[in-house]
This record gives sequence, C-alpha cells and structure tokens, in this order.
Amino acid sequence: MKLRGEGQRTLMVLLVVVLALVLGLYLGGHPDRLPGFVRETFVAKQPNKLVNEAVERIEDDYFRPVGEHQLDEASLSGIIASLHDRFSHYLSPSEYGTFIAPPHFTGIGIAVAATHSGLLIARVFNSSPAQHAGLKDGETILAVDGRNLVHIEPDKAVTMIKGLPGTDVVLTVRDGATGRVRQVTVQRAVVTEPVVASGTREYNGHKVGIVALASFTPGAAEEVHQAVAKVLHEGAEGIVFDLRSNGGGLVAEAQRIASIFIAHGLIVSMRGRAVGESRLYAEHDAIAPTVPLVVLVDSNTASAAEIVTAALQDDHRATVVGTHTFGKGVFQEEQPLSNGGALDITVGEYFTPDGRNLGGGGVRQGAGVIPEVKVPRGVDSEAGLKAALATVAAKLG
Repeated sequence: MKLRGEGQRTLMVLLVVVLALVLGLYLGGHPDRLPGFVRETFVAKQPNKLVNEAVERIEDDYFRPVGEHQLDEASLSGIIASLHDRFSHYLSPSEYGTFIAPPHFTGIGIAVAATHSGLLIARVFNSSPAQHAGLKDGETILAVDGRNLVHIEPDKAVTMIKGLPGTDVVLTVRDGATGRVRQVTVQRAVVTEPVVASGTREYNGHKVGIVALASFTPGAAEEVHQAVAKVLHEGAEGIVFDLRSNGGGLVAEAQRIASIFIAHGLIVSMRGRAVGESRLYAEHDAIAPTVPLVVLVDSNTASAAEIVTAALQDDHRATVVGTHTFGKGVFQEEQPLSNGGALDITVGEYFTPDGRNLGGGGVRQGAGVIPEVKVPRGVDSEAGLKAALATVAAKLG
C-alpha cells in the first residue's frame, strides 16, 4: 500500500508538471490571458524584447564592431525623439553632470550689449570682480587695456576683457548719467554664473531698483528676496524685475519668487498624468503692494519665468514691458537613470491664475505673455531697460 501511495503521488507530480508546461506554452503565446500582476511579473514587454534582439544582432553581425554602450545611448535618444517634443531630452551621464553643475566662466562678471562707442554694461553681477572694482550698470566700456573699441567687433571686445584668472584688465569707462570717463582695473577670476544681479538707477528724478534673475535654480528665491530688500533699503521707490533671457527652472522657486510681490492668491495650477493636479499659492512676507513693479521680458523669457510674469500680470501687481514671451505651457522633470544619465521629460501642463495656458495646446510653442508696454526694437539692449524704467517712473508720477 505504501509503494502504491508513493507511485500515485509521483504520477500526480508528473501530471502537474506536464500541465504546467502545456499551460506555460499556451500562455506564452497568449500573454493577454494571464492575470495582470502575473503578466507584469513574468512576461517581458514585446518592445523591450525587440530592442534587445536588434541590439544583439547589431553587436554580433554588423560589419564593424559597435559597443553596447553606444547602442544603448542611441536607443534612449531614439525613444525620446519619437515623442516629437522639443522640450524632452535624454541626457547622457556626461551631459547630465554638466546640466546639474553651476555654469562658470573666466571673466569679470558683467553682461554687456554692443553700442556704437563700445560695450554697454547691462548688468554687474553680485559678488563679482566687476562689482568689487566699482563698475556699475549703465556705464559704457570705451577701451580695454588702452585699445579703443569703436571699430572692434563686440565678440572680439568681449574676448579682450576675458583672460587668465588672477590677471588684471584695465577698462576705460564712461558714466551714462554724467558722461565722466575713468579707468578701472579689474582682476579676472573664474566666475560661477550668477543667478541675481541688482542695483539702483536714477530716472526722471526717481531712484529705481533693478533686480535681474538669470534662472530659477535652487535658492534663487532667497537671492531675489535679498536683492529686493537691498534696493529698497538703498531708497528705491519702484522696482524693475528683469527676466529677459530667463529660460526658467524650478516651479517651486517660481512660487516663492512670485510670493515676494504677491501677498495671497493663486500663483499657478498644474496638471499631468503622473503628477496629478496641484495648485500653488502665494506664501507670505510680500513687499508692500504700493511699491510700483515692472517685469521686463523678451522672447527668451520662458517656463518658470513665464509663470511668475503671468501671475503678476493676472494679479494686476505688475506692468509687463518688452516683447511677447517664449510661449511654453508645459513643465519637465529630471529623472535620473541607472547609467548616471537622466530623462528630462515633459510631465504636465501649467495654467496661469486666470486659467491661461501659455503654450500651443501641448508641447507646441504658444503666444506666451503679451506685455502691456511693447518694445518693438532693442528690448535686449539699453532701450528695453529704459522703457521699463520709464514705466516705473510714470507710476511714481
């Protein structure tokens, strides 16, 4: 009896194994018949199998050797390209490292615009060699190391100012208000690209603060807050918030920066499949609403910079001066990958407090923010800044 029982058990086990093999072969050809959790666990996605098959065949049979790493990079780039989304990218490990590192350059820390007589100093960045040497916004560089810039191409003139860290450059500058000419010696350095530049300017008898923001990087809101407090402490009666050529950045920083000027209310709402729906509101500690505010923008003002501009416009807190902004109504998220690279992909759309989406109904470029005061020519030169200063001065009377 004992042997018969063991034989029956052995037979049952064999039957179960055979049934399992048959069922496995059947479901292998019909994975859709499997329960969802089983299918996700045990059945490979067909596209992955096809990609792997293609990669293996190229590695084995292509007429010259091609590394697996190269094929993986190409596959990832191709997947992102198939989205037809200009704002989504695959970043290789080296590209991602550059992407998250603060940009830097060798120079003196100024932004300039070409004029017929030299280089106009549009911005002197905070804590830069130029600021320490006393250079100011609105001054014009007439000569570099004694060489007159009148007949020199702007790019070459900029190159003349740059040089090895620790070396000196002698600039001949003219004050835009008084016309006084002086020489300034500045020591070059490796400069991390600054986020904020600020200062004050006299215009039509009024002192106006200028706060320029380059990008919405981590900590940008605190730097803007400090810069606004500084110019107000120096006696500024109104403020120009310069967002020209600001391509955006972190939405959380946009919320905090808008909150410097808006005491309460909606800043932006966002919707996306993975991120759901969320609404970001003004936080606290806004400056007095009686301080006149102008936002200066151009066609390269985009993303988070448009969020802030639109929030200030919808709230009637600021007058927008310049040209229509870029027109980006979507936002991205950086998602690190196991190879050290990352996906920078569109994950949702954002909407202004009045419900506007500034993009073109998705990833297409849209109308952007339309300024109340338009600058038809030269918005990125002194003409743009003067239009913004004049708008603030008009508010002050």
